[in-house]
Amino acid sequence: MGSVPAWARVYVACVVLAALACMAPLPHLHVPWWVVALLAVLYAGCERITLPRGTRGAGAPGRDARDAPKGMGTFLPVLLAGAFLLPPPAAALVALPGALLARVEQRPRWLRRVWRAAQLAVAIWATSRVHWALGGRDAVVAPHFPYALVPAGAGVLTFCLVLTVLDGGILALADRVPVRGAWRGLFARSLAPVAVHGLAGLMMAVLWRSPYGPVAALLVLLPMYVSSWVFAQYHRERAAHQATIRALVQAVDIKDGYTRGHSERVGQASMMIARELGMDDERVEVLRFAGILHDVGKLGVPTRLLRKDGPLTPEERRVIELHPEYGHEMVRGIGFLGEARSAILHHHERLDGSGYPYGLVGAQIPEFARVVAVADAFDAMTSTRSYRRARPVPAALEELERCSGAQFDPGMVLALVRALDRYGWHPAVTADVHPPTPPVSSSPQGGLQDSAGRRAP
Repeated sequence: MGSVPAWARVYVACVVLAALACMAPLPHLHVPWWVVALLAVLYAGCERITLPRGTRGAGAPGRDARDAPKGMGTFLPVLLAGAFLLPPPAAALVALPGALLARVEQRPRWLRRVWRAAQLAVAIWATSRVHWALGGRDAVVAPHFPYALVPAGAGVLTFCLVLTVLDGGILALADRVPVRGAWRGLFARSLAPVAVHGLAGLMMAVLWRSPYGPVAALLVLLPMYVSSWVFAQYHRERAAHQATIRALVQAVDIKDGYTRGHSERVGQASMMIARELGMDDERVEVLRFAGILHDVGKLGVPTRLLRKDGPLTPEERRVIELHPEYGHEMVRGIGFLGEARSAILHHHERLDGSGYPYGLVGAQIPEFARVVAVADAFDAMTSTRSYRRARPVPAALEELERCSGAQFDPGMVLALVRALDRYGWHPAVTADVHPPTPPVSSSPQGGLQDSAGRRAP
């Protein structure tokens, strides 16, 4: 509980009050309570079905609320069918038991369950309100196709919009994500899957009101369960990718303790550049992998060279400069890395052709490698190493701009400058939890550093 900021707890309390206000008219409603109970029990039972980690819809304050698809409960069609069948207060009630009983991996579990329940109750209430205001109830009973799709579509949009607003707020307050970026991409990421579930929910509602009755409506859940299973497999595969990358990065950090956390910070800076360049989410993710793994070839370099506190001999430098090729050999069989493999091989190339390993010039250098080169140099300059203190961010940017056009791609440098102006530099690095305390040289050194932690030639 102590890990959740006070303002985040106040925010959760406000959403809970809003959810209670949505359900306040319940004692005065005349609704088929057996339908409410059946849908609530069905949703609660489905939420207890065991699926791989990361696939459940138990969103919560904190980082997992950003990682998990918003509003993607295992059986979201049940909630949306309730929104299409029931008055708004009753539809909001359907979500509560399942959300409160859902499995939650992270602490504080009770706060996360309450948050999820309140968030869903408010979103479903708003969905049902919009659906009914557009005459959706009559369209479902008739049914009036294709007009029934109009209120259902408006309800789905409302559901996504409410979840986006609430999720962005909790990210800004609980996870301290910058306000300007807290809501970015949330709506777009949730719209497509929720739209699919919305169609299934509408089908359930129509069958429920048809002569076939509730039994036929429940059969709609079978194909939805299959789709949820496929979705779970995707997340399981993605988790395996993350675990593979994590193992490689930890091996590098253990081997070269002086640059602990460097890989993750380069991954973050690479993502910031990529987003400024307008890359799609898939390429941004691959570029993050490239930044994280750019130094994996250090595993093939003797440890005594990586930890040497002093100038390198020409022979030692040639050995260290082999690490991009070592890294490329290590990851060439990992298919999901895609373009990241070329970035690992070429991130020490320079626009003027004086880089290594192949001396590529200008546009011959892959785009990902040019991004990682800027992110790598930026983090090297703003981090304390064994032979010099960290530079301030403005000084590092000034140095990057001075070297752009010769060493770095000016477009990538400009993108980093814009990203830092917009969001600042707040690297969150898990490997820095217990960083070593390296000796600091008393003699300041200028110029850009290579990723081996020594002055660039």
